[in-house]
Amino acid sequence: MATKTVTDQSFASDVLGSEAPVLVDFWAEWCGPCRMIAPALEEIAGELGDQVTIAKLNIDENPDTPGRYGVRGIPTMLLFKGGQPVAQKVGAAPRSQIQQWLESNLDSASTSSSSESQSKAG
Repeated sequence: MATKTVTDQSFASDVLGSEAPVLVDFWAEWCGPCRMIAPALEEIAGELGDQVTIAKLNIDENPDTPGRYGVRGIPTMLLFKGGQPVAQKVGAAPRSQIQQWLESNLDSASTSSSSESQSKAG
């Protein structure tokens, strides 16, 4: 499962109305660190797609939603569960750190694949 693009218009239905948890990546085309973590988010979406939706919101094209959630710097990742933000991560990080943060916040029972990330040192 690939990442999903959300907009100010679709945010309520795609994120707030989602049954499953949704990780929203607030990003912009001109943001180097945002582009740096994009491939990691695609890979995580492929691995954890059955547990969480990974969504991307371009802040230049959709200025309302970031303001509503106090997003001041990018990349910012907000995890929503049941329509509420439950965790936030600001700044770029290696894929293993992003995935570890996400899995710990998902409280998923199946975290046995975390040992695999230790062998992937940049």
